[in-house]
Amino acid sequence: MNQLPAEIFKAYDIRGIVNKSLTAEVVRQVGHALGSLAIEQGQTAIAVGRDGRLSGPELSSALMDGICAAGVDAIDVGCVPTPLTYFAAYELGCHSCVSVTGSHNPPDYNGLKMVIGGTTLALDAIQDLKKRIEAGNLKHGQGQRRNADITAAYVDKIIGDVKLARPMKIVMDCGNGVAGAIAPELFKRLGCKIVPLYCEVDGNFPNHHPDPSKPENLADVIKALKETDAEIGIAFDGDGDRLGVVTKDGEIIFPDRQLMLFAADVLSRVPGGQVIYDVKCTRLLAPWIRQHGGVPLMWNTGHALVKAKLKETGAPLAGEMSGHTFFKERWYGFDDGLYTGARLLEILSKSVDANPVLKNLPNAPSTPELNIKMAEGEPFALIDKLKVNGKFDGAEEIITIDGVRVEYPDGFGLARPSNTTPVVVLRFEADNAAALERIQNGFRQALNAVWPGIQLPF
Repeated sequence: MNQLPAEIFKAYDIRGIVNKSLTAEVVRQVGHALGSLAIEQGQTAIAVGRDGRLSGPELSSALMDGICAAGVDAIDVGCVPTPLTYFAAYELGCHSCVSVTGSHNPPDYNGLKMVIGGTTLALDAIQDLKKRIEAGNLKHGQGQRRNADITAAYVDKIIGDVKLARPMKIVMDCGNGVAGAIAPELFKRLGCKIVPLYCEVDGNFPNHHPDPSKPENLADVIKALKETDAEIGIAFDGDGDRLGVVTKDGEIIFPDRQLMLFAADVLSRVPGGQVIYDVKCTRLLAPWIRQHGGVPLMWNTGHALVKAKLKETGAPLAGEMSGHTFFKERWYGFDDGLYTGARLLEILSKSVDANPVLKNLPNAPSTPELNIKMAEGEPFALIDKLKVNGKFDGAEEIITIDGVRVEYPDGFGLARPSNTTPVVVLRFEADNAAALERIQNGFRQALNAVWPGIQLPF
């Protein structure tokens, strides 16, 4: 049996440190397993794209070698944002794709986001790849490699769909991620003037980490908005599937509030539509969705899990606190930071000034995402104990679909185990500072009771 490093097989993707846990040989074997799975599902080709990381060319080549070894064709779509790789599966009619990306991890990481036969692989399906390789349950053949350039088709598709009511001047921070190769040109064609920041693709990420969900990574956008006459700012993560948004005066519009804007817009055309959001999102979202004629559905965190729910329900829209937004209305239902940015500007361009529209979205005092660092396996053990023995005085409802989310009349608290790193993720929101403090104290007591001596970040 061929033993593979278990730690790279995550809940939503494969991810590890290049040349340590994630080697070219491991990636080749994963490619062989993916090709074998594709054959079992009647698929004949897999599109392969990669982000701008320095290890991308070697790993994507190894992946394609593995795919071809199973007897499946590998279509190299080159160095493109992850959403373009997803788009390739539709545009090329192959229904399967793999993006070689480390997403927003540090430069020495890389990984694979995988779609086979139109289904994003997650959870057991990813563990099954490991089992398949270790058991030698592989097909053998001689697939062909070929290249396809789908960038122009992708840009044209968005230009054909999204129309701005007026020209806009925006700050755009690509964080030296792969979005920089396409986003400036795309948004210029939509009718924007761009103040570009770090749009040169550089896998060393020399300026800041390409993760717009962390406020410190938006500092340069805030500065550029102060110093120029740009109206608003947007930022993309390392592989272009997530969006950050900043107002003229430097307020960050977090993705759960962005989703309010998108929900109101989509529901104006799809009355009664479902809008899916993850457990980390604001409690102001559900009443907003109902007010605009939609049906709110809270779901598990994780881009692959949200995509699966979107496919199952036929919902026109979904979003996550991390910045993944999924449009099924007018688009394909995959997470796409560039398309999300275009849809944002389409809505905002209908107003004389974008900023009041963003700033008037409902808001409440809340904490950023807080993390309790623990040993591997401990976060799940802690949350299991909290589900069984946690005492929360004054709670209206306790939701346990993904961790423990406790709803109070004036706020909520959340503790959930991360599926990607050994941490417990916490988030708190309330009507006012006193309620926020009370809810945090309640969680502090409950966590200490089930895990004495726990080091809390609040």
